[in-house]
Amino acid sequence: MSRPETRRTLSDALRLAQSREEQETLLGDEEVADENGCITDSLSQVIFAPDPHAKLPVYTNIHRIRRLIIASIDDPYTLKQLKEPRLNVMIVRPLVDKLHNPNDVSIVYCLLVNRVQFLREQSRHAHHQTVSGSRAALCELVATKILRRFDEENEGRTALLLLANVLVAPFDPLQNAPDEVIEQSRHAIDWALQKRGGYEGKLIALEIAIISESKHFTSSIACQKVVEAVYHGRIVYTPTSFIDIIPDHYKYKPISLYDPRKAPLLNQYRLVVPRTRNIIEICQFIMLIALYVVTMTRRDHTRWSGYEVVFVVYALGWLLDEFASILAHGIAVHTQNLWSFLDMTFVVIFMAYIVPRIHGYMIGDLEMCRQAVDILATAAPILLARIAFNIMPDNMLFIALRAMMGKFLLLTAISVWLSTGFMLALRWLSLGGSNPPGSPEHAEPIMIAKWMLWIWFGLDGTGISKAPGFHMYLGPALMVVFAFLGNTLFLTVLVAILSETFNKLAEDASSEIQFRRAVMTFEGVKSDAIFAYRPPFNILALGVLVPLRFVLSPRWFHKINVGIVKILNAPILVVVSFYERQYLWKTPKKVHPDGPSKRSWMSFWSFSGFSVHGDIQACFEVDPPQEVIDEIEMIDELNDDIFKNGLQVPQRDVSPGTPDLRSRRMSSIV
Repeated sequence: MSRPETRRTLSDALRLAQSREEQETLLGDEEVADENGCITDSLSQVIFAPDPHAKLPVYTNIHRIRRLIIASIDDPYTLKQLKEPRLNVMIVRPLVDKLHNPNDVSIVYCLLVNRVQFLREQSRHAHHQTVSGSRAALCELVATKILRRFDEENEGRTALLLLANVLVAPFDPLQNAPDEVIEQSRHAIDWALQKRGGYEGKLIALEIAIISESKHFTSSIACQKVVEAVYHGRIVYTPTSFIDIIPDHYKYKPISLYDPRKAPLLNQYRLVVPRTRNIIEICQFIMLIALYVVTMTRRDHTRWSGYEVVFVVYALGWLLDEFASILAHGIAVHTQNLWSFLDMTFVVIFMAYIVPRIHGYMIGDLEMCRQAVDILATAAPILLARIAFNIMPDNMLFIALRAMMGKFLLLTAISVWLSTGFMLALRWLSLGGSNPPGSPEHAEPIMIAKWMLWIWFGLDGTGISKAPGFHMYLGPALMVVFAFLGNTLFLTVLVAILSETFNKLAEDASSEIQFRRAVMTFEGVKSDAIFAYRPPFNILALGVLVPLRFVLSPRWFHKINVGIVKILNAPILVVVSFYERQYLWKTPKKVHPDGPSKRSWMSFWSFSGFSVHGDIQACFEVDPPQEVIDEIEMIDELNDDIFKNGLQVPQRDVSPGTPDLRSRRMSSIV
């Protein structure tokens, strides 16, 4: 039997809002943490924590969910239709009640794995919506509701840690499967998996949500609660990855809260906190742009200047960091990053520059060296655009540009392909005997392509005026048809498709922004030790630590790696430590014993201290006293019923002459 529908009261809504605020105030001074500042159970004292969820029947759950989803829906529906009340009562809620298990945190992961499979089946029939696409949407919707129920049934620290285990605990799709299934299902790529003490090849639910583009799931309140906590470093865990260039798996930390006051001053693990890493990456990219600008303003293709050598070395270190990011989570996740297409474009430009530059210098070909430097000049719009994407990652314009870029490139490739036929036809006509003498330029494909490009963008009609030179009748006919198809039809289709893409993004801009934030958070947590080395030191680490890994024991390799990281990043670690001890966890707001008027000297220059409207913020700087809260609850006792039942307020005993709340509300509406 499905669970009866419950209606939230005003108190329930306030409790939910308060629980979101309490996420930043979960720690007190009495907390007990391990030597790394992690607050968790007794497993924190173990160097390599075993998998606490190793006994969960993940394989069985996946196939059980698939059978239930297939049996629940046989017709194509959209996600919006599945969220309607009728289908919610008939399909969604019974599935949530049947699948939700407070002791099994793998259900959400299994639902998202089934979504990936249904989307793969949908891709085989991409020309129309099939029931597989509807089943994939149903998996996402049920996973969202189960995650929300985990959040609603727990409070405070318990809820945050439980949600973190649901979203970032690693699982294997074949976990606890029969032996014969494992032998038949393992792929040939398993030989490349690095040993991680039982965590090899495991994925987390958040990663599955990203590769399946489950934007409704990632934009849910419960998911964003964990994403924000991981992004700021309040929740710490040891991530898994496909391949690490410098693997250091001597230690494995369970999912836990982080208390910076109990952690060492130089904590190398804070270098892979997404917020810290994002700031460091912005600084690294600014350094790359500065070296690029200096190199181009002082360029000399005849020799290698000191500026160019420094730029090349630093850029190679940056490329190594980019390559390690792709290896860590795969190209499917990396391309979901907002600025990944800009990074890949710069990699192509840099390789097109460095190879002829070195080759031309070695053979003494100055013209090749000059061409290489000219190629490097084309990276300027890429680098400047990339820093803008970094500074404003939540800007809807940049998100729309990233989404439209793929479709624009696809349509452009198709148009170039189709235009090649017109160019070949004109080329062969120019080689015939019908073209007038004295026009040898008609036989040049480059000239033909240039005239067609001018017509394409509507810049010039030279190609049409030259068309009779190819053929008296066929030449003008081909040029006119090409002008209609290219300049009119294709551009109209292109504008329509790009407009539709932007409109879809704008309709649900919040979900799109939160999805990109989840991608940035997941990509920011790295397990590879090479990410703790800033370019170009990562090149030195690659040349020194990789050979040492085959000589030293895991314990000594870990000690040497940690020591070098702390020495190279000591200033950054000190700044991060002092900042997080002050601002990572907020102190609960309390009423000052001397009254709210007593403020620190810094508040004089703040909004509430030195402003005509300062009392507006001052009213919210401290929580109201308990007697004020009690008075508010007495006043709002009747409002709970209004919040619960709308305008259908039950009859209450009121004193004569006192207008009841419903009539007052109706009169205000009228």
